Amino acid sequence: MYVCICNALTDTQVNRAIQSGCTKPRDVYSACGTQPQCGRCVETMVDMLKSAETGTPTGCSVGASISAVAQPAE
Repeated sequence: MYVCICNALTDTQVNRAIQSGCTKPRDVYSACGTQPQCGRCVETMVDMLKSAETGTPTGCSVGASISAVAQPAE
């Protein structure tokens, strides 16, 4: 999945940068050899950074909501 359309950064690239020690979006851009353009991806990067920090998978709460909705009615 593309995280940053302007720089064609994927979630795999961003996660690799985070695993290598990046702690801020500007670190991720630098590690990927890019610079911020429009800035719309910063929120997603911050979520990914927080997720890595807490060990919670990105989108976990969304998946939990989907699971709850997908349960058959009793």
